Amino acid sequence: MKNIERFRILVVGRANAGKTTILQRVCNSMDKPEIFDEGNKIEDAVVQGTLARGHHDIKHELVFKSNPGFVFHDSCGFEAGSTQQFDQMRSFVINRAATKKVDERVHAIWFCIPMTDYHRTVTAAEQKFFNECDTGHVPVIVLLTKADALYLTAIRELLDGGLGIVEARERAAEKQGELLEKWLAHIKHELDMCKYPPRGYVTLQKMHQENADCTTLIESTANVMNEEGLQKLLISTQQSSILLCIEYAVRE
Repeated sequence: MKNIERFRILVVGRANAGKTTILQRVCNSMDKPEIFDEGNKIEDAVVQGTLARGHHDIKHELVFKSNPGFVFHDSCGFEAGSTQQFDQMRSFVINRAATKKVDERVHAIWFCIPMTDYHRTVTAAEQKFFNECDTGHVPVIVLLTKADALYLTAIRELLDGGLGIVEARERAAEKQGELLEKWLAHIKHELDMCKYPPRGYVTLQKMHQENADCTTLIESTANVMNEEGLQKLLISTQQSSILLCIEYAVRE
């Protein structure tokens, strides 16, 4: 672990799953990440031009100035059903999980499923990933993002059930919690039956708020790490919670 200075995470998920926002909250930043290709920074104009042409390289490193101890890789697009993109992602995972260059290894994978798409939480893309992508010792944590989107669904269901708008608003938070539990149970049921099921599940909401709390995400990721050294690296790198640092220091 002495040769590993940065914690590296692969983020997987559909477009508009709120991935960048989550990374910003984890790194306490409102800025976009800098992007590097083999250590060389890619200028913003080049990045935007590449994205406009539909090109994306999973090997590119996303780093926030506010916390360069984290390195992120974004695997976007494979949900569209492209076999080539999925194969590139799987090859990246396999290579980065076993590479002898310890500073280039991926340490965790965050798989994002947005609750704005609650009616199709587990699609063929999720089934394909968890049945065909063997991540080895690298743990995968499923992130149910944009869970606050279920609030309007809760209001709608309460109104359809005959409640008035005032009472519906009063009971909306409780109903939202019930809906979230329902869909989380459904996702767990579907994915836990796959060949390579995730190691954990985390629900996230209100990540668009600058003071959003990422402690649960960091703690859940740390808890599924196979190596104590990586666990310590993650906890020391995160800036979301001083209490989390203290808690893990006490455990030692």
